[in-house]
Amino acid sequence: MKLRALLFILAVLLLGTTGLDAQTAPHSALLILAKEDNALVIVDPASLKVTAKLPVGPDPHEVIASPDGTTAYISNYGGGAYNTLTVVDLAARKVLPVIDLGALRGPHGLAYAGGRVWFTAEAAKAIGSYDPATKNVDWIMGTGQNRTHMIYVSPGLNQIVTTNVSSASVSIMEKIGGAAATGPSNGDWKETVVAVGRGSEGFDVSPEGKQIWVANAVDGTVSIIDLASKKVIDTLAANVKGANRLKFTPDGKLAFISSLSKPDVAVFDRVTRKEVKRIKVGDGAAGILMQPDGSRAYVACSPDGYVAVIDLHSLEVVGRIEAGQGPDGLAWASH
Repeated sequence: MKLRALLFILAVLLLGTTGLDAQTAPHSALLILAKEDNALVIVDPASLKVTAKLPVGPDPHEVIASPDGTTAYISNYGGGAYNTLTVVDLAARKVLPVIDLGALRGPHGLAYAGGRVWFTAEAAKAIGSYDPATKNVDWIMGTGQNRTHMIYVSPGLNQIVTTNVSSASVSIMEKIGGAAATGPSNGDWKETVVAVGRGSEGFDVSPEGKQIWVANAVDGTVSIIDLASKKVIDTLAANVKGANRLKFTPDGKLAFISSLSKPDVAVFDRVTRKEVKRIKVGDGAAGILMQPDGSRAYVACSPDGYVAVIDLHSLEVVGRIEAGQGPDGLAWASH
């Protein structure tokens, strides 16, 4: 009887543990924008299979997900012709009413921080933030630069970085008054414009927040900016003409650079600033996404209609996702 009782208790404990794991295990999805299909493609990252494809308006370029993984926001760009963000309920797989940005035309780069959606408005030479709680654009700041394209917002909401493609510059905005937690409009902002190479578009801020690496598509170089001094401290002759995106691995050790005019992704060591490898992916590449756990990178091969899956340990392509026509913007959603 004692043995049976012990076995029963053990079984209950095992079932309880299994149930707990099932409830707390996060469910993740890879989000891919197929620009030419005007669609959001939702992929199961475990199987690399498409689970849904939703229409998301004209010329979708970038996508982000809310931290709880329930909502996606997509910029409808059109080179300045459009002025909307498309909203998708990821749980219901349903497209919600669009966000009308009014005169803020050409939304492109997106970030989610402090409960807000941050965006660039290229044609308006501005950046802004949208508050989903109030359903209003609650802050706008002009850059005075041409083609303000991609955006980064610090976790503390006190620093914003954007690239300005046609001005060959990077804008660094710093909050100099008011508490960041109370919202972007409370306090003043100071902009520092840093000259970089021509065609400055893709960039990333290092995980510890000390450096900005900028890929310059026209020059084929990478500008390295020290964030503390807001000065260029090095320019790498990286041979990345046509560069589209630059992303650090989650550990900050490597930088991946995609190019729309080259068949491979260039990988650089952040410490030595030397090229590590060129990974053949297709006929050209755009969006790059790093899986949060540091195991994989996803690269949108726009001319080829697929997303290449790269193992970050071997630096080899280990899979492909058929993602429709013109895949570009990528995001990770977990809940």
